[in-house]
Amino acid sequence: MKIAIIGRKNDTANYVRYIKGFSALPIPTLSLGELSFCDALLLPGGGDITPAFFGENNQGSQNIDTELDIIQFQALDYALRRKIPVLGICKGMQVINVAFGGTINQDLPTAALHRYAGQDQYHKTVISEGSCLHSLYGREAFVNSAHHQGLGRLGAGLNAIQWCPSDGCVEAIVHDALPVLGLQWHPERLDAGRTTLSGTPILDLLSSWVCAFHALSPEHCGL
Repeated sequence: MKIAIIGRKNDTANYVRYIKGFSALPIPTLSLGELSFCDALLLPGGGDITPAFFGENNQGSQNIDTELDIIQFQALDYALRRKIPVLGICKGMQVINVAFGGTINQDLPTAALHRYAGQDQYHKTVISEGSCLHSLYGREAFVNSAHHQGLGRLGAGLNAIQWCPSDGCVEAIVHDALPVLGLQWHPERLDAGRTTLSGTPILDLLSSWVCAFHALSPEHCGL
């Protein structure tokens, strides 16, 4: 299974290791041409989205890369039109929300719960019963995060399925008809010393979507 990582190669090393650990082939790229040869799309974490894309002025957004934003929106549109399964992590989840017409809270008043001195914060989350994440992790999950922004209004067709109970920050979303999952936390760099959670089930789910939406054999999907 080939997974396109749409990001700058200098910023995607953790995601490359994550996918290689699953015995899949990571393709870090900024080219839609390369995406066309891949089975799934991963939108990685990074800086903040240009606020103009969700109709706002800058109210605390940082490390903006408008050129990368445009490429990621184009890649997501390409994947959605072809029903290529999509996993968005951190900024990637926010890109998904904005692409479907949602908004971003540009600077959470509770940001210290989710990032401290630029490092991951580990915290409890609750997961919606009956959701795809519930089948993987159960009702509660202790996750890592490193963000100061969060989802505002949800985009059309998106459903929140995981939250931080301390402040209500959305930690995961899925689309109600398309193979799209967004995570505000980072399955690619979970610290086994701080949580028993593994990121592997997320890639298992992505792989199962590749098989289901493209009628491929389990061997092709890496199952």
